[in-house]
Order: sequence, then structure tokens, then C-alpha cells
Amino acid sequence: MTDIPHVVILGGGFGGLATANEIRNSLPLSKVKITIIDKKDWFMVGFAKLWIINGTRTFENSIGDLKQLQKKEINFLQDEILSIDLQYKNVKTKEDKIPYDFLVISLGAVLAPQKIPGLIENGYNLYDHNQLSEIHDKLQKIKSGKIAIAIMGMPYKCPPAPFEASLLIDSMLRKRGIRNDVQIDFYSPALITLPAAGPEVSKKILELVNTEKIIFHNSSKIKSVESNKLIFENNEAEFDLLLAIPPHTAPKIIYDSGLAKNSGFIPIDRDCKTPYENVFAIGDVTSLVVTENMAVPKAGVFAEGEGIVVAKNIISKLQSKEASELFDGKGGCYLESGRDSASIIEVDMFSESKPSTSISEPTPENLISKFEFEKERLSKWL
Repeated sequence: MTDIPHVVILGGGFGGLATANEIRNSLPLSKVKITIIDKKDWFMVGFAKLWIINGTRTFENSIGDLKQLQKKEINFLQDEILSIDLQYKNVKTKEDKIPYDFLVISLGAVLAPQKIPGLIENGYNLYDHNQLSEIHDKLQKIKSGKIAIAIMGMPYKCPPAPFEASLLIDSMLRKRGIRNDVQIDFYSPALITLPAAGPEVSKKILELVNTEKIIFHNSSKIKSVESNKLIFENNEAEFDLLLAIPPHTAPKIIYDSGLAKNSGFIPIDRDCKTPYENVFAIGDVTSLVVTENMAVPKAGVFAEGEGIVVAKNIISKLQSKEASELFDGKGGCYLESGRDSASIIEVDMFSESKPSTSISEPTPENLISKFEFEKERLSKWL
């Protein structure tokens, strides 16, 4: 080890920021050096994207500045990561080669619209921050026709978000007085709305979207997109505006390093360790299998929980104690209704018998709690 142990964190999202802050809040600079590397210099709570789409927010007002980390004695390096050398314990970026004693991989999932022929030319990517204001403009201009919201691959980030998007778009069209002239179709490859939440919660989400006359089409596995037409394995559907959730993959360097396995993501257990000494992986870049057909959902709140576990285990190691923390699999997401209220989906992936989930009734208080959640993360991490 170098004189002062160096923790290098790849990615400045939920997982990376939670890990860095937890370590720094416990140990001073004289005991551990922390570096976060990310090619962008901002952090955003993902659900703010929907507020940019519905026009209640701008991108500039929804981001935190990663350069603020310096104030906390956490180094921030804005650079592109080119490779991870697990044998010689360093990370190569465009500008530098950074040695590590501990490595935390929190790079998230990469959106891969190119995997669906015709999608880039004929549709919008609901999760791409660069397309949000254009989507907003399109929704402001549409007068009649069909809007299609389509999940094009599983797993995907923030499982409730596409349903929230459909409800917020419904609300936008209602406010403009044209909702009756626009059909909203929701397509998913899954049998139920939210497989990760189980049948009961899925049924409640289905009722929520059905109440607003949003049509849910299950088992719709996409093959390709043409101009104003979705081509599924079993049928086709027309649209005037397509908002897609494209397939997700792990970043290329994860494949190159041999860390990603068949699922396309890094397999981990509840200790978030990889097979390499002092190398951890957390968040959307991982696959943490709970049962044969269920994994921990890809959502910021789980990346945060895993990050805190990894931080505590690194702190234990640095203090020569036994590292024994395990991720508890608990978390919650908000589901905004488009009627100035929100539901909370509570998840416990490792409850005694099987994963358990519940969904609350939509209330205005839950919506306030959603704003608070965002504010709290931005203020405590940056």
C-alpha cells in the first residue's frame, strides 16, 4: 500500500457519492485519500428528468456540481476512464494513470438505443438528458394522435419511472385540454407492469394508469422501429410520438476487464465484492440476484445502500477490523401520479421468506417527500 491508502471510485452517481461521503465522514484525509472519477462534472437525481419533460424544471436547476467535492477533501477528476488494470491495481484515463488500494466500480448502466434498429432515427430516448427539452417541446405541440411509451429491454433503471412519465404526460395533455384527442399506449416486454415489485403492486400500478385511460400492452417484445411504426415479435403498432426506454448494458470497459458476466453486468453478492481483492462493484453496473428470476432493481436508492455497505467495510479494513457489513436490500421509490400527489413503493429484497414490496396510496405529502429526498441528497453529498 502507498503511505496513505487510496480509494478510487469510478462514477459520481448515487453509489459513488454515498461511498465517498460515508468514508470521508468517518476518516480524515491523513488516513485515506478518496478520488471520484467521472466524465461528466454534474450529478442529478434521475427522477428530475421527468420534471424537465413536463416543464416544471430546467436541467440547470436540477444538477449538483461534482467539483464541490473538493471542499470535503474528496478529489474529483473529470476524465474518461479507458481501462481498469486489476492485476497492477490502476485505472487508466485519457489524461492519467491512477493507482488504487481500494477500487469501487459504480459506473451505472449505459443506454444502448443502437441495439434496436430504427430507434435512434424514429424515436426519443426518455432517459437521455440531452433529449428532455426536445421531448417537452414535442409534447407542448402535439394536438392529436398517438403517443407510445415503450420499454425496449429488461432490466432498466428506475423501474417505476416510465409509468410516472405516462401519468405526467397525461397530466400535461389534460392541462392543455387535448387529452381526449391523444391516445397514450404503454408497451412492455414483461407480463405485468413491474415484475420486480411482484403481482400485487403491479396490479395497483396497472389500475393507476388504467384510471387515466393509458393503455398497457404487456408481452410486447420490440424487434425494430420504423417511421411511425413499432415492430414487435408478434404484432405492430402505430405512433405519432415515440418515447423509448432503450436497452441497458454495462460500460465497455467492464466487458474489457472481464468483470461482466452473462447477464451483461457484474455479478455480486450482498457484500458487493468482486473476485479481485479490495475491488467492489455497486449500483446499476451490477446484478445482485435474489431469487431464480429476480434481481435487485436498478435504482439510485439501492446503489446508495450498497455504497454505504462498501464504505463501512473499507473503513473496517483500514482500521484492521473484521469487515462484515451486508447490503440489506431495503429501499423505496416514488411514483408520481400527475395529480399533485405521489405513492411510495417500499421494497425489502431480502425479507425472511421472499422479496416483499408494498405501494402506498398517492398523497400530496409523498410528493413533498420526493422533493425533500432530492434536496437532501444534493446538500449532504455535494
